[in-house]
Parts: sequence; C-alpha cells; structure tokens
Amino acid sequence: MITIIGSINMDLIGIVDRFPEPGETVPGTDFIAAPGGKGANQALAAARGGGQVRFVGAVGGDATAGDPLALLDAAGVDLSAVETVKGPTGTAVILVEASGENMIAVIPGANGHFLPQSASSLDFGRGDVLLLQMEVPVETMVAGAKRAKAAGAAVILNIAPFKAEATALLPHVDLLVVNESEGAALADTLETEAGAPEALAKALQATTGKTVVMTLGEDGALAVQDGEVTTVDAFSVDVVDTVGAGDTFCGTLATILDSGGALDAAALKRASAAGALACTKKGAQPSIPDAADVDRLMGSQS
Repeated sequence: MITIIGSINMDLIGIVDRFPEPGETVPGTDFIAAPGGKGANQALAAARGGGQVRFVGAVGGDATAGDPLALLDAAGVDLSAVETVKGPTGTAVILVEASGENMIAVIPGANGHFLPQSASSLDFGRGDVLLLQMEVPVETMVAGAKRAKAAGAAVILNIAPFKAEATALLPHVDLLVVNESEGAALADTLETEAGAPEALAKALQATTGKTVVMTLGEDGALAVQDGEVTTVDAFSVDVVDTVGAGDTFCGTLATILDSGGALDAAALKRASAAGALACTKKGAQPSIPDAADVDRLMGSQS
C-alpha cells in the first residue's frame, strides 16, 4: 500500500499571456478552480496509476473543505486519516502563461496545522511505500517517516517546494525526488558542489547516501543509484500547462515501486510519460492521467 502524507488545497488558476512584472497588472484569459495540493495530487496520480492509496492530511472547517477531496474519493483513495482542523483549507494561487509555465503562491491554511501525533500513530507494513513532500510541517513528516521505517516500509521524499528543513528528513528516507533547481538548492544547503544535472545528482547521491531521481522537464529524467546513472528522454506532447506534472511523476513512480517494480529505465519512462500527459490539460488534478492513458502514450512513442 502507498501512504501519502501531504497537503490538500484548492487551486485558483488564472491563465495569462505573460507573467506580470512587480507592480504590474495584466489581463487574464481564463480562470479555473480545481482540487490541488502536492500531497493530494500525488495521491490521485498513484491511485489513477493503479495503486492502493491511503491519504493522510488536513482540511479546514470552511464550506469548501469537501471540494479538494472529491476526485480522491472518486478514485477510491482511503481518506479515513484526513482530519478537519480550525481555519481555512489550504489554497494555491497559480498563474499560467501562454508557454505553459507557471508561478504559484501557496497559503497553507489547514496544512500548516497538521500535527506530528497524527502521523506517529499510522500503521505500515513491510514493503509499503510512504511518499512525502514539503507542504506540511517537517516534524509531522519526520514522525511519519520514522514510523514507516520502523515497520520496514520504503520512504520517498519529493523535496518540493524546496525548504532547507528537508535535511531533517534525510536520515529517514530512502529515495529523493527533485527537479534541477530543487537539487541545486539542496546541494547548496548541504555545501555540496552543484554542476550539470548528472553531476549534480551524483553529488547528491554521494553526499546523502540516498538514491536520487531528478526530473528535467523537456530533457527527461535520470536516477542515480549506488553510483550508477540511468537516463530517459522526455515524451513529446502539446503543453497546455505544467501544473501537477512533477506530482504526477512522483505518484506514478510510487505506484511502480509499491508493486515491486525496480527503479530502472522502464520505471522512469512510465513516470515521465504520466508527467508529460499532465501537461496536456489545464489544472493539476483534472490533468492527471490514468494507467490506460499512459499505456497509449508509451505505445505511440516507443
């Protein structure tokens, strides 16, 4: 089983021709309100990829608290460990420009009040997978990671959005997932020399002792495991926006590893295909593909 401890948001997405400069107002062309949050996105990607998924997080006591959970519920995700806390549900304000690139401001809301005791009481089984990100308190994730490791589960940490406090989690995880900028920020925090992506990933693996997966956007993805490097090319798709692409990659990878798959080129290709498909529709969760969609893309570009 895959357990995901993470954030639950409502995403408020504005489509613009270009990002505004500081102090500037630009007109928008469209608006979408959709479920999001890195944790919830990854949970939905894992479930749509065929995984058995339990999601652990918090929503607020506001009237919209049920909306961010609707697609997770429809996908069969176990939501029994989702708590309701005081204050608003988390919110992300997102601008997407014509190229598909995005800029995001996250207001944590309930996510910031999800406490360690909620994670330290979780049950895990040997061979389970725990997937974490950086949008809930670090001490809560440490509590969950310690519990998972003690039970013999594998722990994946997606260091996104990057926070230096992620280093507190390193002793308790097996696999790190970063993009190039997050990897460079981690290297700087660890006082490790950064370089080109492959050299950077190798340096992070050597410094942390953890397996490192790095997503590279249109340049594909790579993994460094025991000093060995595996690389895959990106899939060619028509990009609408990149919101949720990294989360889809992570959730898909977790499903592969939970099913007993190896972290090899085939696993990276499937996760990359899923992430690419998430770029072909607007929004985070509405764009996450299911396993059949991924199969079709892989078959068409094999």
